[in-house]
Amino acid sequence: MSDIAYVQNLAQRLRENVAQVIVGKDEVVDQLLVALFCEGHVLLEDVPGIGKTMLAKTLAASLGISFQRIQFTPDLLPSDIVGVSVYNRKTDDFEYRPGPVLAGIVLADEINRAGPRTQSALLEAMEERHVTVDGVSHALPYPFFLMATQNPVELAGTFPLPEAQMDRFLIQLALGYPEREEERLILHRFRADNPLNRVRAIVEADDIRQAVAVCRDVFVHPVLEDYLLDIVQATREDGALDLGVSPRGSLAFYRTVQALAAIQGRTYVTPDDIQQLAPPVLRHRLIPGPDTRLHGRSVASVLEGIIQSVTVPVEENWQEGPGITEPSDPIGTFGEDLEQELEAAVSPEATVNGPPADERSSISG
Repeated sequence: MSDIAYVQNLAQRLRENVAQVIVGKDEVVDQLLVALFCEGHVLLEDVPGIGKTMLAKTLAASLGISFQRIQFTPDLLPSDIVGVSVYNRKTDDFEYRPGPVLAGIVLADEINRAGPRTQSALLEAMEERHVTVDGVSHALPYPFFLMATQNPVELAGTFPLPEAQMDRFLIQLALGYPEREEERLILHRFRADNPLNRVRAIVEADDIRQAVAVCRDVFVHPVLEDYLLDIVQATREDGALDLGVSPRGSLAFYRTVQALAAIQGRTYVTPDDIQQLAPPVLRHRLIPGPDTRLHGRSVASVLEGIIQSVTVPVEENWQEGPGITEPSDPIGTFGEDLEQELEAAVSPEATVNGPPADERSSISG
């Protein structure tokens, strides 16, 4: 089995396992798998009762890793999340008691209900994959996958997430209400018992690590790199937005289209991958301008207009060919040349003998 076939098979097994509980959300599950294979985090913004917690629990059960749910409230403290050092009278020393964030999958429910101080406790965990308590760092398990939820309807008593934290979420998703027949199936499926109790782990942490490595090797044609960067640049130049996509966002965009191609069984990215993932990956990173808010125009509509305005490249073949090479890294080359020059300058021969004869004659002249 090839590497790409391995990732496709892994995604299909996870998709089928989650489908034992979650009904009719194949696209959302695929985007969750994209985030998982990119080692990213997901922000779910939807109304209560849609199945956000059930989705997180089902995915955790399928991966066979620990799951913790944190209900964010205004009185929640950072130590309630990352843990605390407690004095032990028997050992006459402080010992660390881990918080709920030290789990494989963490559901931060209604994350905007806690204050900024508590919200910032997740920043280190999301970016650095460890937490620091009393000057001591504690590594998080692998994989560490954070799913945070927000209620877009009830905003009283909430604290909007700062831009720095929003930018750390790889994807923003919404589950939406099920179709009528899907909801009928939900009634029948949960009538007797909870199908989550029958879900068994089918994937291990090493499988996820291998899938991540395979996704990073998916080929992106230079023309598609330009297309992706044109969309990113357009968000920074659009007058309807006060803040465009950051370089962190463009890197996230790049990796997600690679992962989407891999779980669909392709070794290369297509323009459709970029168009499909542009809204969930970029939307939450944009800040509308005052005129945009005044006219009631949403960020989603602005982004849709940007995507439509950027010319879609047309190629017969997006696969890697013999004439296509990766662009060189001038910064890396410059660094190697500079290192060689520094080594020559401090070498013993240069120190003892001085500069070459032709340089000495030019200096004396």
